[in-house]
Amino acid sequence: MKTSPGTMVIRHGQVVDGTGSPPMADGAVVINDDKITFVGPESELPPLPEDARDIDARGGTIMPGLVEAHFHATYFNVRSLEDLDIKYPVEYVSLLASVNCKLALECGYTAARSGGCLFNVDFWLKRAIEEDLILGPRLSSSGREICSAGGLMDWNPEFRKIGMEGLVFIINGQEDARKAVRALVKDGIEWVKTYPTGDAAAPDVNDHHTLCMTFEEMNAVVATAHNHGMKVTGHCRATEGIKNALRAGYDCIEHGTFMDDEALDLLLERDVPCVPALYFEKASVLRGEEFGLPQQVIDGHQETLDGGAESAKRILRSGGRLGMGGDYGFGWNPHGDYARELTYFVNDVGLTPLEVITCATKTGAEIMGRGDEFGTLESGKLADVLVVDGDVIKDIAVLEDRSRFIAVIQNGEIKAGRLAKPIPTLVKTE
Repeated sequence: MKTSPGTMVIRHGQVVDGTGSPPMADGAVVINDDKITFVGPESELPPLPEDARDIDARGGTIMPGLVEAHFHATYFNVRSLEDLDIKYPVEYVSLLASVNCKLALECGYTAARSGGCLFNVDFWLKRAIEEDLILGPRLSSSGREICSAGGLMDWNPEFRKIGMEGLVFIINGQEDARKAVRALVKDGIEWVKTYPTGDAAAPDVNDHHTLCMTFEEMNAVVATAHNHGMKVTGHCRATEGIKNALRAGYDCIEHGTFMDDEALDLLLERDVPCVPALYFEKASVLRGEEFGLPQQVIDGHQETLDGGAESAKRILRSGGRLGMGGDYGFGWNPHGDYARELTYFVNDVGLTPLEVITCATKTGAEIMGRGDEFGTLESGKLADVLVVDGDVIKDIAVLEDRSRFIAVIQNGEIKAGRLAKPIPTLVKTE
């Protein structure tokens, strides 16, 4: 049920429209039902119905809802990789994921693209959100992930005999790759997530310079997925893994950590977006010791952080596209901290707040394949709007504080923030 059906006007704030244009002082946004119908100076507001709801931005910022472009709803702030496949059954994972979705919306993220999930929970989360059964971001779903045997995600010893059926398809060769994708076709997901390379988390056999899939396997994944209208992305840190993914026809690159000139040229030639997901690395360095990460692993994450920051800056400065998503869902990088990725890119990488906001709104929507529907404040687009009590251009860290959100508007409805109606609770009576 809509919080405010009909017409809503948001004013008394600066408009940051997500296109990269400079902020508009004294701007206003008009919403009719679920669509934006006006964005411009408050002095040029069209006539409004007498019953229009008036939202006061209190001199703050009116901007598009944020897009988390690497979202793991089914990751439950895990402390070790093994937790992901042996800790909880699918029933409890589903409940935890619904809580994470609600939290993401409360943090200003009105849309999200999955970076992989346990079981096939994403597909059903998306449906539950669209049918207003649960609160959450508009979701572009992924599913069980794909990695070659002996690769980064194949961490269980053979004697366990569990096969990673909850999280990952372990493949050997092209036929296994095609079989895994066909199973995902039946699951109904949109994005196929693969693991072409290793990670600092596995320094002994699958570190961040290691390949975990062959080009032939990757090519088989892409050909099968594209045949069925699905897109393919991959965890790509090692330089050759990035190149293999781009040559195989991947639709997005996750991380893109160690990118040389050839890899950058391949990326730009096809205009493939990259989601660096750097705050996971930052959090691993800052809090790794607290969570018992070996120093070798922490050092690897520092190398990954430095390489990833440099590659991300080169991509954007060369005219490429970056999405924002911090790989949240681990104990040291928990759900709810999503906007720390944005602050990191401003304070540590050196991008401007306006650039980062564009990446976190417009580009995020483009990665989801829905750039014509949302991601910017433009007339005719879906009314996904974030109203913030503060100037996000002067201090982007304001977006880390959800108590500063006046309204999180999704589809023309106030779903979270100060103005959201509290959800009724049952009161136990004697």
